[in-house]
Amino acid sequence: MYAKFLVVLAVVVSVSCQDGSWDGDHHKDYYAPPHYAYEYKVHDSHTGDVKSQHETRDGDVVKGYYTLKEADGTTREVHYTADKHHGFNAEVKKIGHAHHAPAHHGWN
Repeated sequence: MYAKFLVVLAVVVSVSCQDGSWDGDHHKDYYAPPHYAYEYKVHDSHTGDVKSQHETRDGDVVKGYYTLKEADGTTREVHYTADKHHGFNAEVKKIGHAHHAPAHHGWN
């Protein structure tokens, strides 16, 4: 009975040490907080596609903004932040005056 207990104990110890998290007296922590920054811009005068975005992340805090040209000629600008304490927050602005094309009626 004592021999079976030692065999089971040896198996449990060897299995628990195989994940690499225990190296003698040193514990390895592989966690690194996320960190990035990116940006892009599009300005296609043929299609009218005009937009940009910029975003950064440092740990759990994300900050950024984006802009895009709306079909009515205005520009939408959105600045946002997100973190684990305040959640997602955005401020949206509409810049410029809307210009609508005249309505076309009838068949030509």
